[in-house]
Amino acid sequence: LYRRYGLWFRLRKLIIWLLGVYIAIPFLVKLCPAIQAKLVFLNFVRVPYFIDLKRPQDQGLNHTCNYYLQPEEDVTIGVWHTVPAALWKNARGKDQLWFEDALGSSYPVILYLHGNAGTRGGDHRVELYKVLSSLGYHVVTFDYRGWGDSIGSPSERGMTYDALHVFDWIKARSGDNPVYIWGHSLGTGVATNLVRRLCERETPPDALILESPFTNIREEARSHPFSIYRYFPGFDWFFLDPITTSGIKFANDENVKYISCSLLILHAEDDPVVPFHLGKKLYNIAATSRSFRDYKVQFVPFHTDLGYRHKYIYRSPELPRILR
Repeated sequence: LYRRYGLWFRLRKLIIWLLGVYIAIPFLVKLCPAIQAKLVFLNFVRVPYFIDLKRPQDQGLNHTCNYYLQPEEDVTIGVWHTVPAALWKNARGKDQLWFEDALGSSYPVILYLHGNAGTRGGDHRVELYKVLSSLGYHVVTFDYRGWGDSIGSPSERGMTYDALHVFDWIKARSGDNPVYIWGHSLGTGVATNLVRRLCERETPPDALILESPFTNIREEARSHPFSIYRYFPGFDWFFLDPITTSGIKFANDENVKYISCSLLILHAEDDPVVPFHLGKKLYNIAATSRSFRDYKVQFVPFHTDLGYRHKYIYRSPELPRILR
């Protein structure tokens, strides 16, 4: 009986301690908005570990060159440029100047903006580069400031400026070749920020592709399946307001109202990170926007049975037809 009482006492102490931590976390987040910003960006999560980003060939990208660009003073970003399949053989052993000149060859270019966590060397990202390269695209991707081996502090403004810098760098070398912008997950927020700015200065890309997009960061945080506090009293005040206070909006739903170029949205029905209904909602907003009246707006769903979830749409055998 004494042992049973002692076990119950220790269990009760543990439950009270866990409850205390659960209640304390919202107050900690409210007092320190930087914590919530870190959770949005997850730039401190570097996976896969122990890879040398200077050596994309270690990830099976033998036709890829690593660059470093400087969007602003004290900011340096790491960039990978993968050439189309037709240039793979010629690309081996070539230097950066050859790769830069290759952007002027008669192949379209995709600027890929990745999501939070990880680096430009993430496994699913590398597989997508290979697919797009095999379809005849140059693929240029980079790590935002604060990610991977890029130097600087992450912010929505900074990420958008990095993307703008890389886009302008591509356009200065690609001549009249089409340039498409592809954003995935959090990268869709960077993509719509970028394309809105490009349209406002009348230099839009040839098309915008959004993979697993959300409407805005508040709705995504509220809908996120890992949000164990969504039913906590004052959830918006404790968790969502600090995101806004940190200057993080990623307002895709507002940005699409100012975008004038073709739009393609890809979303898997079984996406466990960004709910499918948010991608569909964004499509409905864009499809009725006056800014798209002269452009094609397309939504392509991927059935749950396919198992593409949040980051495996690149496996779809239909992708070549969809991108055609």
